Amino acid sequence: MNNSNNNTPSSPHWLFTQLLVLLMLCAPSTMVQAKDRLVATQAEYKTALKQVEPGDKIILKNGIWQNFEVLFMAKGTADSPIELTAETKGKVILSGQSNLKLAGEYLQVSGLVFKNGYTPSNEVIAFRKNKKQLAFHSRVTEVVIDNYSNPDRQESDYWVSLYGQNNRLDHNNFVGKRNVGVTVAVRLDSKDSQQNHHRIDHNYFGPRPILGSNGGETLRIGTSHYSLTDSFTVVENNYFDRCDGEVEIISVKSGKNRIQNNLFYQARGTLTLRHGNGNTIDSNVFLGNGIDHTGGIRVINRDQIITNNYLEGLTGNRFGSGFTIMNGVPNSSINRYHQVINANINHNSFINLDHIELAAGSDAERSAVPLDSTLSQNLFISPAAPFTLHDDVSGLTFTDNLSNFASKDLNPSMAKGISSKNITMKRAANGLLYPSDASLAQYGASKNLIPTLKQETGASWYPKTEPTVAFQSGNIIKVNATDDELASAVAQAQSGDTLLLNDGRYNVSRILAISKTLTFKAANPRQAIISFERPSLFEIQDNGSLQLDGLVINGLNSPDSAGNSVVRTRKWGMLINYRFEMTNSIVEQLNVNHSFHFFDSGSRAFADMININHNQFRYITGDLFRLNKETDDLGIYNAEYLTLNNNQFEDIEGSVASVYRGGTDESTFGPHVSVNHNVFTQVGLGKRNKTGASLKLHGVQMSQVEDNKFNNSAPIIVEHTVGEPKTRIANNEFNNTASPQVTELVAAGKHTADINNNKVQKL
Repeated sequence: MNNSNNNTPSSPHWLFTQLLVLLMLCAPSTMVQAKDRLVATQAEYKTALKQVEPGDKIILKNGIWQNFEVLFMAKGTADSPIELTAETKGKVILSGQSNLKLAGEYLQVSGLVFKNGYTPSNEVIAFRKNKKQLAFHSRVTEVVIDNYSNPDRQESDYWVSLYGQNNRLDHNNFVGKRNVGVTVAVRLDSKDSQQNHHRIDHNYFGPRPILGSNGGETLRIGTSHYSLTDSFTVVENNYFDRCDGEVEIISVKSGKNRIQNNLFYQARGTLTLRHGNGNTIDSNVFLGNGIDHTGGIRVINRDQIITNNYLEGLTGNRFGSGFTIMNGVPNSSINRYHQVINANINHNSFINLDHIELAAGSDAERSAVPLDSTLSQNLFISPAAPFTLHDDVSGLTFTDNLSNFASKDLNPSMAKGISSKNITMKRAANGLLYPSDASLAQYGASKNLIPTLKQETGASWYPKTEPTVAFQSGNIIKVNATDDELASAVAQAQSGDTLLLNDGRYNVSRILAISKTLTFKAANPRQAIISFERPSLFEIQDNGSLQLDGLVINGLNSPDSAGNSVVRTRKWGMLINYRFEMTNSIVEQLNVNHSFHFFDSGSRAFADMININHNQFRYITGDLFRLNKETDDLGIYNAEYLTLNNNQFEDIEGSVASVYRGGTDESTFGPHVSVNHNVFTQVGLGKRNKTGASLKLHGVQMSQVEDNKFNNSAPIIVEHTVGEPKTRIANNEFNNTASPQVTELVAAGKHTADINNNKVQKL
């Protein structure tokens, strides 16, 4: 058969062939339009940005990009977004004064690392160029912000601000924010940023150190000004690892948000429904492991749903408790506390929580009790009933809940809705505790709950390292008592090392700058004797922590001038929290002139902890621990924990400790002061001791002074301010020493301190 006619211009076969050729020619031309543009300089980047089309990718060459303010402004499409990425993920470092602004539509940023600097603007990453040019349908993924903090810890900025609508923030690492300001904020300050439907998922929120003031939230959705506006933000599958900035880890200040499937690990603070209505808190896991101030969920406002959450081992109380339902303010202004109405709290597991606070915050202002709210099919497991009722809770209806503690320990209205049963608990494959009895499966969180794991979050290529170096975790460096050998050893040591001092007398001719974690330890206790010729022996600087063990320190060779100190921090403006420990040592003869102190904190310096155990302090003209520099009354203070145990204080003209926290803010947990089993002899009686006290505690939140002996010393003076401070002074001997003085500076009426079983006698 002759088929030649099938290829004539008019034949169907010819037409089909031509169409195929045309399609093949068109397809490559579409692919050609999407370009990968590798750029090596900021100028090349700006040129590439002017040329990008949907589907294009701008690739930053590996290396350090110093002082690079990136404006990524373009318009992609849903099928062909425009990307900004790294040549190799993690190998492009934006440092110095760098930041990123993205504006437009369908943009994606990935693979960048911000470290070794801080933003020159209000944000490290902003989903907008300015108030009018926002980002929509855009994504930031696998980006790292690592300790990229303003060196002034009270200078505020945000690490990420989400504006616009339908944006996603996922698989990022946010670690070590140390200055004031929210780590990630969802902003609702324009119509185009409201009802935004953002998604924040699979991020690793790494350790955020204690800030020591307000302004340390990890995530905030909205502000009080826009709190009656709905956001529709979804926060899911994130890992909050020791986010300790302040009492609010997540602060929800808008409506219709969903917080689900997140894990909070040893995080001090709570997920707080601070403002806004109709939020859902679903399937989150809170693991406190008995760490101080670990909290769960705090409920405020209307129509909140709290369901299928698992909370275990949380120690927090008051506003930071394992579970809190607040009182509101009648006819509340938008920035205060709105009444809890119509909360639905069901199928949650509350396992070994130290405190569940109901009608919390009740006072003359916050007098609106919770109403029309239901708690049903929750599981309460605890050695004893953890509930504290601060006001009328008849507006909370308990229905078909289960506990292992006696109903007689409950308020009668609660007892009707909480059945008591002998319950055996067993860990399931998901690592969480459930009743062994399968017939109780309807109570508490579901066994289908899958906790979010740390390794499932953040950028897989960036390590999740520990935030602090442990004392005595490195090498041992032996030091002899020869000229400058100690200073040389400090310079050569690495963080975690121990300087082991052989017997002898060490005269130090320069201030030893401590900018790493170091231990100074005597090879034989109290046989290494240190004197110093400068105004201070040690200065703790950023990244520094100091441990002293078995030393003798005297001031015989110190300058004959007032105001010397053995240890000081930088005089102003430390960013990084430090630790100081001393044990089994002697400090003496700090008396070449008046006001010779032992430890003197600078302003805006903050200690995570100061532990002083089994030491002798004698013949000192100044104070021992001066943690009183934040007198601007902004709720800022100098140390979270001060612990003095089993020490002897003799002939100290100043106070042993002066700790100050002023202002009316209630967003922090500290300071904490613990003074136990010490002997005070001739303490605080010097004419220059302005405190008039052996211990002066102003605004301290937790004070424990027990089993001490005070001989011929100035009194303990405590001044309570805000935050319902807890003070216990018990089982002490006061010989020829006045009784403790406690004053309430804010609350009306008699002081709230627990003062009992002390012996007061005149010699």
